[in-house]
Amino acid sequence: MYRYDEFDHAFVAQRVEQFREQAARRLAGTLSEDEFKPHRLMNGLYLQLHAYMLRVAIPYGTLSSRQMRKLAHIARAYDRGYGHFTTRQNIQYNWPALKDVPDILAELAAVEMHAIQTSGNCIRNITADPFAGVAADEIEDPRIYAEIIRQWSSLHPEFSFLPRKFKIAVTGAAEDRAAIAFHDIGLQLVRAEDGEVGFAVLVGGGQGRTPMIAKTIRPFLPKAHLLSYLEAILRVYNLLGRRDNLFKARIKILVHEVGTEAFTDMVEEEWAQLKGGPVELPDGELERILAYFRPPAYERLEAVTPAVDVQARADPAFAAWVRANLVAHKQPGYAIVNLSLKAEGEPPGDATDAQMDAIADLADRYSLGEIRVTHEQNLVLPNVKAGDLYELWQALRPLGLATANIGHVTDIIACPGLDYCSLANARSIPIAQAITRRFNDLARIHDLAELKIKISGCINACGHHHVGHIGILGVDKKGEEFYQITLGGDATRTAAIGSIVGPAFSSDQVVDAVETVVNTYVDVRAPGERFLDTYRRLGPAPFKESLYAAH
Repeated sequence: MYRYDEFDHAFVAQRVEQFREQAARRLAGTLSEDEFKPHRLMNGLYLQLHAYMLRVAIPYGTLSSRQMRKLAHIARAYDRGYGHFTTRQNIQYNWPALKDVPDILAELAAVEMHAIQTSGNCIRNITADPFAGVAADEIEDPRIYAEIIRQWSSLHPEFSFLPRKFKIAVTGAAEDRAAIAFHDIGLQLVRAEDGEVGFAVLVGGGQGRTPMIAKTIRPFLPKAHLLSYLEAILRVYNLLGRRDNLFKARIKILVHEVGTEAFTDMVEEEWAQLKGGPVELPDGELERILAYFRPPAYERLEAVTPAVDVQARADPAFAAWVRANLVAHKQPGYAIVNLSLKAEGEPPGDATDAQMDAIADLADRYSLGEIRVTHEQNLVLPNVKAGDLYELWQALRPLGLATANIGHVTDIIACPGLDYCSLANARSIPIAQAITRRFNDLARIHDLAELKIKISGCINACGHHHVGHIGILGVDKKGEEFYQITLGGDATRTAAIGSIVGPAFSSDQVVDAVETVVNTYVDVRAPGERFLDTYRRLGPAPFKESLYAAH
């Protein structure tokens, strides 16, 4: 895990003191809210519907137990006893008082954390595969390159005021778990025929008002040229990106309007001037960063632990959790364990201070002190010995963290919606809670197999509804909350944008509508088909017919 150097410590400490002075001026009334806005946004502080919201960066989703305990402390001391983990591997606090925010930032700095560039028109928190470094199927650990990009992009003078916010994701495996096709820049580590490892570079993806799938502009980029090529892309965008129209300011619109081929030519032309120059990674820097991500001292264990099989046969609930929540680890005898933040009736992605403290303790005991945050608002213990799984599961159950639903119908992504956000048209959290209650039957959940529901309270798509197998979008109709349903979205390597099936449903109809879609899938699926397979085979017709016949 990366550790701050002298520059990092000084940089973050200086920013804390700068913001302390800015906040004091706002509280004293010498700065208006409009004047204060650019200062707070550069430090991750939003003004939401009822209060300020602070978004804290968790670079590439990696946390230490010490950092998790600090997040728990902040929730307890400065907020209302919980934090909200987001689809960008961040955590948000929804109720901080402005007078306390400088102290919160100072507390974060003490454990090598901050909120810089989690908002504003800049390069945001760099995200990665939450299983990076431990996944059995990856080529290389993408966090190494995410950290390099983080250092390059932090306060980059040319890219601090871009036309619009900018998001970069990196994955190291063929199975895309970082949703790279829906980022401004997506990077995938690939291996060439001669064995050299480099990057496939995708540009122009995104959701929101105009969802688009990123285009591959370079199938193979040598690792040595990563920063110069990224800089070329950002320069083209900074020069040509729209600044006169908020809805057309993202790089996806630029790529769409000029065309992929023309955009690629402009990037290559810009890159020709940067390649091999001072923008490239300095000699020895890759090795320096790589040293922070060396594998931990794993024990030598058998690949298969008979005790786990015996325990699973004896306890069906444990067996269901093993089936749903574990992922293959590259180290024999270890497992990647997903902790569901989607217990029945709970707000998706929320964790209480007590839960966060307990997770930190469990990470120390079972996962070499490390925790990950996923894009789907769950947490991960990445290094658990197979022989400890049953004991860990028993410890998770009373904490409400052992729901066996990862990737299933109740593992719902939802934005904060109208409960918190001033941009939202409708509530997201109550709909998610109602759906989890409706499907609260483990046998049914597992019979439905992989089925991803994602809910956004407005067109900005913070709940990623465009890429839900079932997507739900809150819309306002003459002051009433309605919900539009989309089907067939996919954030993986077979990326797809969901299609609207028809008129929206009222808040008291939408849960029934979701159940109608699910029941239709059960009626028409072929043996072994996931929901997405069935939808792609049959299209929207059977779902639309049953939806609007029933409602």
